[in-house]
Parts: sequence; C-alpha cells; structure tokens
Amino acid sequence: MGLTIYLDGRFVDEEEAKVSVFDHGLLYGDGVFEGIRAYAGRVFRLKEHIERFFESAKSIMLEIGLTQQETSEVVLETLRHNNLSDAYIRLVATRGKGDLGIDPNKCPQSTIFCIAASIQLYPEALYEQGLDVITAATQRNGVNTCNARIKSLNYLNSVLAKIEANLAGVSEAIFLTREGYVSECTGDNVFIVKKGVVITPPSYLGLLEGVTRNAVLELAAKLGYPADEAVFTRHDLYVADECFLTGTAAEMIPVVKVDGRIIGDGKPGPITRALLQELRQLAAVDGPEIFPAVAKKAAAPKGRGRAKQ
Repeated sequence: MGLTIYLDGRFVDEEEAKVSVFDHGLLYGDGVFEGIRAYAGRVFRLKEHIERFFESAKSIMLEIGLTQQETSEVVLETLRHNNLSDAYIRLVATRGKGDLGIDPNKCPQSTIFCIAASIQLYPEALYEQGLDVITAATQRNGVNTCNARIKSLNYLNSVLAKIEANLAGVSEAIFLTREGYVSECTGDNVFIVKKGVVITPPSYLGLLEGVTRNAVLELAAKLGYPADEAVFTRHDLYVADECFLTGTAAEMIPVVKVDGRIIGDGKPGPITRALLQELRQLAAVDGPEIFPAVAKKAAAPKGRGRAKQ
C-alpha cells in the first residue's frame, strides 16, 4: 500500500493526493514548507518547526488557515496514519489555485498538505568518514531578493548550486554571499571549529536559521564549548580545525575536505563527534510523542487558508 497524505483537511492515498496545475506553488514557487524529523516515536522540535512555518507564511502574506496547534496535530496524525515512528515529514502550504498570472490575489484559497516517509540523505558511513564539498560559483540570494530566512518553495538558487556539486562529484556545495562570506549549503547550515570555538554564520547574512543549527548551538554551550555566530570567509573554512553541516534531513555530518583542502587531519574531529553523539541522544527524547499510550486518534483539522489580501 502507498502512503497516506494529508491534503486540505482529508487523509487520502498518495495516488489521490493531487493539486491543480494552476496552483501557484507549482507555477511560481509561491508557498512555504518545513522539513521535520521523527525519531523513536517523537517529533524533534515540532514546536520550533511550526513556529518557523508560520513565520515564513506571514512574511509572504500567506494565510495557513489552521492554528499552530492544529498544524502540529496534522503532522502527528499524518505519522499515525502511516504508522511511522522514524520518518521525514514534509509540511507544505501553497498560495493555492489561481490563474496563469502572478497576482496572489487571484488565489482565493491556500493548499495545505503533509507527507511522512522515510529518508536517508547520506549513507551512514559518511557520518564516520566525512564529506568532500565545494564552494559554489552560484551566490546565495541576497536578503533583499528572495531571503533564505523564508523557507519558500522557490529553491532554484539551491538547485543550481547542487548541480555544481553534482558536476564536481561531491555531496554538497557551500554558498558565499555577494561579499564573499560563507552563508550556508544548498540545504544545510555550516559550522567550523577553530581553536576549540564552534562558529556558524549569523542569520542576518540571509541564511535559514535552522532548527538543528540552533539545537547544536545549545548543545555546544551544554558541553562547555564556546560558540559564536560570526562572519567568516572561504579562507576560514580552509584553515578550520573541524567543519560540519547541520540540517533536518542531514542531521549533523562532518566535512573533511573543502575545494580540495583537507580540513584538520582529514577525519571528523573530536568536537564534531561529541556534538553528534549529544544531538542523537537529544533527538530521541525531544518533542511530542506520536503514539502516546492514552492518545485517541483525532480527526484531521478541516480548516483551509485564504490568501491574505
């Protein structure tokens, strides 16, 4: 049997989960999404993901049509309908069906859907060996263009950089800003470690403030490692003692080579390893339970959004 998908207030088989070819999410990338993970029967930091989902929607004046609590229940119910305890969840809100013009006012009702399935972005061996990455010639969109802090459906900027990574035969590409500062990867945040300090670029550069990124900053403080959100360049990547990426799908994965330069001794460093172990322990206990012992299956929230005028 196929997956069960939440779509506009109903749970339907994946073969029935269809949106209009006139949906502006398809035609123009006009919509927002969240990637969320479930581990061992809990949804990791669901509250933070839902808050970011609503912030992205507010920034583009998209009415979700559900409360944050109802949206959280959509995620949990999608997992329950698919009997999944470990999964990747994709929550999406589009502007909805309109005409062939770009005007969002022509889209009277948003489209909301949620998918839960398994995912493995990288083989487990790479978490032990580390990644080889490049810096992309494609620049990260500036904050005054399509700000990366809005987790929008318009991901062509990232797709172009991913093509560069593919052509170079590596797993990932790191964006630089117009000024040459390290921003983020096509789907992950970037960290370096230098002289015991854990460093990641600040969100004002126009990068997505990742939920896993913020969790790692908290864990660094817990373990006693100084942590800083600071601007740095490609040179700082090359001479870092350690480097790693964080993201919902990637979790936390070491980087051992950037643009042919070996990072540290070419192996995942001790701080990276310690943080990864701590993150995996946190993921197993952080977040609401999917199948609580006393839970009763709730009906899918029926609300649907309208494009804010």
